[in-house]
Amino acid sequence: MELFEMSATQLLALMKKGELSSSDITASVLKNIEEKEDKIRAFITPTPALAMKMAKEADQRLRNGESVGRLNGIPVAIKDVLCTKGIPTTCASRILSDYKPPYNATLVQKLLEEGAVIVGKTNMDEFAMGSSTENSAFGPTRNPVAPDRVPGGSSGGSAAAVAAGEAVVAVGTDTGGSIRQPASFCGIVGMKPTYGRVSRYGLIAYASSLDQAGPFARNVEDCALLLSVISGHDPKDTTSAPKPVPDYVGSLNKDIKGLKVGLPKEYFIEGLDSQVREKVMSAAALLEGQGAEIVEISLPHTPYAVGTYYLIATAEASSNLARYDGVKYGYRADKDIPDLLRMYEQTRYQGFGKEVKRRIMLGTYVLSAGYYEAYYLKALKVRTLIKQDFDHAFQKVDCIITPVSPCLPFKLGEKIGDPLQMYLVDIYTVSLNLTGLPGISVPCGAVDSLPVGMQVIGKAFDEETVLQVAYAYEQMRKVLKVKGERLKTEGK
Repeated sequence: MELFEMSATQLLALMKKGELSSSDITASVLKNIEEKEDKIRAFITPTPALAMKMAKEADQRLRNGESVGRLNGIPVAIKDVLCTKGIPTTCASRILSDYKPPYNATLVQKLLEEGAVIVGKTNMDEFAMGSSTENSAFGPTRNPVAPDRVPGGSSGGSAAAVAAGEAVVAVGTDTGGSIRQPASFCGIVGMKPTYGRVSRYGLIAYASSLDQAGPFARNVEDCALLLSVISGHDPKDTTSAPKPVPDYVGSLNKDIKGLKVGLPKEYFIEGLDSQVREKVMSAAALLEGQGAEIVEISLPHTPYAVGTYYLIATAEASSNLARYDGVKYGYRADKDIPDLLRMYEQTRYQGFGKEVKRRIMLGTYVLSAGYYEAYYLKALKVRTLIKQDFDHAFQKVDCIITPVSPCLPFKLGEKIGDPLQMYLVDIYTVSLNLTGLPGISVPCGAVDSLPVGMQVIGKAFDEETVLQVAYAYEQMRKVLKVKGERLKTEGK
């Protein structure tokens, strides 16, 4: 096994024993990036020189016998929506193509303090608006599992980097499914924590009441480790929750026997690919076989989730993106334009991509006089009803499992010309952003070699249970895989 294929926990253990160095690991990852990046295009800004410098510093700390961080020497990729001091942070948009932040996002600072090695900033849908990583000013990212397919979005670059071994772990953001859906499409683990669990300071806003950062990894244990590093209260973020961070890794092995697992009937209806349904139901049966109790539940307002999400998200985007006017920072249209209003118009026309313009216009429309109450205010009321659905469900169950996406990873270009079809891909993920609840995507098989993800949803700030269920399922799949390989060998 190549070093870039190993898990963070394996690599940390080997470095602790002195059998490996961060420089070895980082060199392996960088070589893999060099070999694969032309095809995958997971990164907007690779940082190889910085990565090797950080790796050598991590090795020096170990040689000196210093107390080291929980990610000391581990190569990490960062979605290009999180501010990194002195490193370009573009949001995959022309309007921020030359922007170098003067500060680090709190999440990035936490990674640095724990000794992580930054290998680059990853590609994404522009301003996190998309479900395929095709809406990038720097070109699309391809799915490492099937290069003719999308990796999901908007955090497709981070997901692809981890799946391809171009990073050991990565961070992304999730506004409507932008961690969970790419994780599902790329066959890895990705988690959206509870809103407020991870600081949003330095996360360039799309929709402030929905955005949340979270981890990508190739297994649940690494995901739990990365989540523990980036979580915690931050006085710089007023929406950051003043709650202690549990020992996510230490609690993974808890027994799931007797745990009540909900299956929402509204998530298994027409529109869901039958093969995806089969994989998720098989996963539910596997959990039941280990002592979990499967309970049918109802989330009756699910059909309204996508419409509600796209009204609220676009309204917030219209407000948040008003700051990009070509005056203070970022791209500016031709400086010779004599009229200020014309300069604003040209800056935004030239600087923003098609999907971003579409969402700004929709958001401005629903906030305008005469339409605010008919659309935006009504969407806020439906958001409350969706939250109440989950509140009632969690009176009966400990967690909920659903598909992540109604379809398999689709081909590049297949849905880009039909925004409505693209938006409907988010049907199973947007509810968690509207309610603020935590959810994880964990691989649950494949159809014709294309990955399928199962979503585990938990109560607010109960990431522990979500991770425990995902970990228990992951371990059961490993056992079944070993048994299957043994039977094949014996059969021969």
